[in-house]
Amino acid sequence: MQPLPVPCPAPLIPHVTGANAFHDAYRNAMAHNAVFVAIESEGQQWTVKADTLTAGSGHTVTDAVNHAIRAAILSLVDNREAGFDAYTGPVYFMMHGVHSEERARELAAALHAALYGDLEPLARAVPPTP
Repeated sequence: MQPLPVPCPAPLIPHVTGANAFHDAYRNAMAHNAVFVAIESEGQQWTVKADTLTAGSGHTVTDAVNHAIRAAILSLVDNREAGFDAYTGPVYFMMHGVHSEERARELAAALHAALYGDLEPLARAVPPTP
């Protein structure tokens, strides 16, 4: 299994519903010292997951990036696009209750790009509130 490209296009975000698929994708990210990102289906809704531990100790995420990601996730929660149980980092990120696979993929790709320092996809996916 190849590592995800950076930035990763939404259609390439792994769908990891099921324990084996999740563990395989997580181990693949770890083997390539890459940020883990994936989506899972939960009935009619979707979950977005990301984890920077898999990228190793050399991967850093700036405070500014963590702040932007946290603000975006909280905006999604406020707009009821993600559940109140969202994890906002700084190492592990998760959003339950996303209403469609397409939106989950968009958010996962934007989160992945942000965790590599590119905030533009995140700003498009979740425009900052004034």
